[in-house]
Amino acid sequence: MSLGLRPAETPAASSSVSPTARSIWRSSRVAVALGLIIVLAAVLAVLLRPGAGESRRLDPADGSLAGSRALAALLRARGVTVNRVDSLEAASSAGSAGGLLLVTDTAYIDTFQLARIPGDRVVVGDVGGLGALAPDVDTVRGGARERSREPECRLPAATRAGSAYLGGSAFTGPAGSTGCYPAGDGWTLISYPNAGGTTTVLGSGSFMTNQRLAEDGNAALALNLLDRGKPVTWLVRAETPPVGRLPGPEGKSIYELMPAGVPWAVLMGCLTVILVAFWRGRRLGPVVTERLPVVVRAAETVEGRGRLYRARRARARAADSLRAGTVDRLTPRLGLGAGAGRHEVVAALAARTGQDPQQVGAALYGPPPVDDAGLVALAGYLDAIERTVSEH
Repeated sequence: MSLGLRPAETPAASSSVSPTARSIWRSSRVAVALGLIIVLAAVLAVLLRPGAGESRRLDPADGSLAGSRALAALLRARGVTVNRVDSLEAASSAGSAGGLLLVTDTAYIDTFQLARIPGDRVVVGDVGGLGALAPDVDTVRGGARERSREPECRLPAATRAGSAYLGGSAFTGPAGSTGCYPAGDGWTLISYPNAGGTTTVLGSGSFMTNQRLAEDGNAALALNLLDRGKPVTWLVRAETPPVGRLPGPEGKSIYELMPAGVPWAVLMGCLTVILVAFWRGRRLGPVVTERLPVVVRAAETVEGRGRLYRARRARARAADSLRAGTVDRLTPRLGLGAGAGRHEVVAALAARTGQDPQQVGAALYGPPPVDDAGLVALAGYLDAIERTVSEH
């Protein structure tokens, strides 16, 4: 008997409003991605910075195998002042009081201005601007392999040193010059007097590096060439090119040559890229699944396609579809591979069903039917073949 009591209602399922790990990740993944990109860009900027992690060849302050700190230490131990410079202004200031200018690299340097510095000059390697620093010296094509060579000359600095590790480039000098350490048709050391002292051109500076200095007479040759009782101005390559400066006597700033509207155009372009990135990168949310309003049966689809074939009188296309489907279904049942030819299919099917191979071949690969009755008969025959194979 009912007492008018209602059954206890089950409480509605409660949903937690506290943030979950998934919701936190969804809301913060854009910021995390931007942070990772910034960190990666900073790391790459440090790693790919010019000169980062690289040895500075023939640098008196570099202690690596390619550097020349050992040679600079030997010169200072003998009382020679070694001034390391990496710019034209510093070289001109150090060389104005007289001395020896050692040129190991002329990148970002105006060699015509550098050639105006008076005094002795030692140029290492076939550097850029050699025509300005040593205008009477010509470079021999082909170069020379670096190896230990004998001086074969009367230059005191070379004869006292003996064999040395030279090569790289070979030169021919002007009349009155002295060539040492021959290589092919030239010399890897050329020395001749200039207007304010002596110019010496070397094919390479490997004998001056920390790696080669202790071999043969390399140290003796380097000291004999550089220790002339004068300060040595050692010009090396700048670690980074001068910012905003173009090489040349004018030295105009890039910003001075830039049209006034270019900075604003660059700024607008950056803002546009950022806005497009936020626009295209917005979160669209999860995919919402919806039930289809109408479910179409497979039979209706087949009938619809058949009506289209009939309306267009596409008997050939319909026959090709029937035959291709039959062959695809029968091939694995007959133990044939997917690439089996028509002769293999016909022979295997005739053997399995016991029917005439010509009749089977005409059904699978013959000409298309000429009328609807023929198409219906073809479909019935193909269906009968499939049934026979399935039963056996």
